[in-house]
Amino acid sequence: MRFDLLYWNADATRMPIKMHMFYLRECYRENKLAQGMMVLGGEKIDLTKVKIPVFLQSSKEDHIAPYRSVYKTTKLFKGPMTFMMAGSGHIAGVINHPDANKYQHWTNDKVPDKVEDWIASATEHPGSWWPYWDKWLAKHSGEMVEARVPGDGKLKVIEAAPGAYAKMK
Repeated sequence: MRFDLLYWNADATRMPIKMHMFYLRECYRENKLAQGMMVLGGEKIDLTKVKIPVFLQSSKEDHIAPYRSVYKTTKLFKGPMTFMMAGSGHIAGVINHPDANKYQHWTNDKVPDKVEDWIASATEHPGSWWPYWDKWLAKHSGEMVEARVPGDGKLKVIEAAPGAYAKMK
């Protein structure tokens, strides 16, 4: 099976500049989302009001979303929390397919205050984190349904997947 991580890495965010600047300013420079001060559509976003189960994926070598920063999110949401750390970096740690049989991931049922304490009592598992996430999703999801067939509903198929936009250079 061909699985080219570097091709995926070349994909840009494709966000409009105004949206991208808002995202960088509000989430990174001013950290307003974490502080409960971000406003979207006139509504203040308060993550502490989120009480549904949350699954946080992090990667051990991630330089864009370091696991120490991702772990801080466990203190923002107020519902049941699952934090997981995959091996490798930002891309390989996220999209490493189970068939590749590479890397590893760590899990821990506890969510202590410090990430160092989480790591100290975490369990290392060989291979992709996807099966772990799949089990988590199944536990928190409804009944499985058959996939829809494109074009069987009210909308017509424009073109075959993945679509011209995905092939643009």
